[in-house]
Amino acid sequence: MKIALMDSGIGLLAAAAAVRRLRPDADLLLSNDPDGMPWGPRTPEDLTERALAVALAAAEHRPQALIVACNTATVHALPAIRAALEPAIPVIGTVPAIKPAAAGGGKVAIWATPATTGSAYQRGLIRDFADGADVTEVPCPGLADAVEHADPDAVDRAVVAAAALTPRDVRTVVLGCTHYELVEDRILAALLARGRAGLPPLVFHGSADAVAAQALRRAGAQPAPDADPTGGLSVLLSGRPGRLPATALGYAEGRLLAAAAAAH
Repeated sequence: MKIALMDSGIGLLAAAAAVRRLRPDADLLLSNDPDGMPWGPRTPEDLTERALAVALAAAEHRPQALIVACNTATVHALPAIRAALEPAIPVIGTVPAIKPAAAGGGKVAIWATPATTGSAYQRGLIRDFADGADVTEVPCPGLADAVEHADPDAVDRAVVAAAALTPRDVRTVVLGCTHYELVEDRILAALLARGRAGLPPLVFHGSADAVAAQALRRAGAQPAPDADPTGGLSVLLSGRPGRLPATALGYAEGRLLAAAAAAH
């Protein structure tokens, strides 16, 4: 079985690691776009063109499912990608986990890129899935770029700035950008540093585990975390065969994937 994942950069690492944990025997194909990153500042039309090219490059390797491991690409390019690939290859988008976060009760904060924060797309998700919940939208300028470049100082600056905009008594944090899941520990530390005496533990909601499970379902497979770790790893860089970016090794998820690849 082969599962493909796509993003402009290393935001796909969290979902790829989640697939690896569920199916150690699955081959993974990571399709990045270093020539066109970042996708966020591009127009919807330009972003769709880049994302579709990355998806088509992955499709040539005949995966059983493709995960669009990028919130921004899901918003703008998912219909075009599905039109091009389905039903032959199921395509799974990435949506912020607002519904389960709101269902848990208490105040909710949604950390997202400045372009997504306050957008009609995100406001629609809040309206449809968190109606009545106390939701704060938190823009995180520079955080995705800092994560992409594995710059810990820049990550900490961006995280501290976003934490200052987050209510101290928030109960749940939705990580509305796939890059953010790679630095969940730093986000937690920044929020705890603001003081939470007497408050319940923070709950984080990312998308990696959910999209990994959905990809397996759409591929007609079941989780088998105890399977032999025989799955390989291949990487496409703007359609060209390549290697896992060095910055990926700055994160536990990247090291997990690299270790599995080295074993083969």
